[in-house]
Amino acid sequence: MAMATACGLKPNGALDMALITADVPCSAAGLFTTNRVKAAPVIYDQEILATNASAIRAVIVNAGNANACTGPQGAANCRTMAEMTAERLGCRADQVLVLSTGVIGRQLDMTKVAQGIASLTGPTAHSGAGAAARAMMTTDTHPKVASRTITVAERTVTIAGMCKGAGMIHPNMATMLAIVTTDAHAHPAQLDRALRIAANRSFNRVSVDGDTSTNDTLLLLASGASGVPVSDTPLTDELAFDDFTATLTDVCIDLAKQIARDGEGATRLVEITVSGALDEQQAHQVANAIARSPLVKTAIHGGDPNWGRILCAAGYSGAAIDPDRLALWFGAPEASIQLVAHGLPLDADLAAASALLRQDPVFITLDLGLGDACTTVWTCDFSKEYVEINAHYTT
Repeated sequence: MAMATACGLKPNGALDMALITADVPCSAAGLFTTNRVKAAPVIYDQEILATNASAIRAVIVNAGNANACTGPQGAANCRTMAEMTAERLGCRADQVLVLSTGVIGRQLDMTKVAQGIASLTGPTAHSGAGAAARAMMTTDTHPKVASRTITVAERTVTIAGMCKGAGMIHPNMATMLAIVTTDAHAHPAQLDRALRIAANRSFNRVSVDGDTSTNDTLLLLASGASGVPVSDTPLTDELAFDDFTATLTDVCIDLAKQIARDGEGATRLVEITVSGALDEQQAHQVANAIARSPLVKTAIHGGDPNWGRILCAAGYSGAAIDPDRLALWFGAPEASIQLVAHGLPLDADLAAASALLRQDPVFITLDLGLGDACTTVWTCDFSKEYVEINAHYTT
């Protein structure tokens, strides 16, 4: 069950608190920011999952305040959020995980938080994943949700997720807040393994601005309500771990692409594929450098087919590439224009190339000519609005 309310943490009066609950204890796993400056909820959730990953009942979320760089008082406020939520739900405090997002360095208004928690567990709360996803938003322009189903022996397993993220987005775990739930039956160790695989193919392949947050958190909770267990060696009525992971990955890719498309000030989604690499790590290293390049992203925004910026980013990525083997295309595979072969420019139609950069989404393919590995990352263009949003975020 997902609920949302407004308690005044967002100055504009919008929904700013969400609660995701289960009727039964859930297995859980989580991935968190690799930033050394960690918000209080990140530290708290890591401790809870280390000791009680088999019995999670709820996730309480607030927007408008990150509860980061807030010291002992921030840690105490985080614990209080869990305790107040647990009291309303009739469970233990160590069965509640906490997520926060918003401005760094300010203490939570706990009077408002208490009012919000009371409202979330009362009759006036807004219900549904869409409302909860909206309550998590900061600079997002719309809520982000995704779901998939799997049929196993005439029983249906659902994997559904919600997330927020539009700025401070860059690979290093899962650069946003995201909650994914499933009614499959799985142990915490299975969830952890599946979540790492899924995140590596999705949230660790998305970049908006090259910054990773203090609050990045990706949670996966499994209630077991479907009665379908996840197994490495599945019987007829069990869900294969690989199938579960593939579907989880599909949900996470959907959410990750929504984040990139909704990047702060973005006007279009950009899909960058690097092929012909020696291994996937090399492909990702190159794609990642291209995706975070302000020069590439501004050129895309202006529709400028300045392909030299892409090769330049590939060159400083740190990957051992051979410039004489590079080939570059703009556009989807079925309607692409090749601009570079063997590291040298072709006599391409630059007006047509410019038009491809103005489409949504934008497709860029760089082949390294070294091997068979490839990867895809998602980013967005850089516009004047990005500067406007972040120049006045706290003022």
